[in-house]
Amino acid sequence: MNPAVLVVFLTVWVLIGLATGLWMARRGHDPRWTLIAVVLGPLFVPIAYERVERQPRSARPESPTAPVLSEPGEDGLRVLIGFDGSPHAEQALREARAIFGSRLGTLILAQVVSFDTADEDCAEATDEVSGRLAAATADVTGVEVRHEVLAGPPGATLCWYAADGKADVIVVGRRGRGMSRRLLGSVSAHLVEHAQVPVLVVEPDAPESPSARPSGREAPSHP
Repeated sequence: MNPAVLVVFLTVWVLIGLATGLWMARRGHDPRWTLIAVVLGPLFVPIAYERVERQPRSARPESPTAPVLSEPGEDGLRVLIGFDGSPHAEQALREARAIFGSRLGTLILAQVVSFDTADEDCAEATDEVSGRLAAATADVTGVEVRHEVLAGPPGATLCWYAADGKADVIVVGRRGRGMSRRLLGSVSAHLVEHAQVPVLVVEPDAPESPSARPSGREAPSHP
């Protein structure tokens, strides 16, 4: 085979695999699928199409997600915080508590994992996430606290959970401009564009002060 043709063939092979792997990752699957996709190239396309999931879901079927029972305005705001254990997420949690203060009625801490993590036979991974969420809110008192482990693409999954009255506002920390953000997309940007409830985006260097203001639409308040 002509060397130039071989180079073109291998380049196309790898690019098709890379694009397919990233497509899966953007839809909530483990980014490590990209490594397999690069090797298999076009052969991986039907595998990805068959395996990819289209709908976010709870990662713990034994404890399915459910709407918060209180009605809006009765017991304060229902604040959903996207949490992954990073400093950005911890800052978002601190800011939410400072900003909403006495208006906070229900604090919902949610971590989104990949569909593949949720499908593991052993529940060790999701148990670890649940423990992390519990530790992060160990000092929270005076409000209802809920922990959710969800599966899917982070931005779309948080939007899905917040729908149907499960949350009045979503709070997330904004990450930097790293390679993963460019390849997999920005969670905060997705939320600001698609969420049906107000979104508060906490900047990485934001001061811990109640004077911070929501990004996107204005957060609701109750009398």
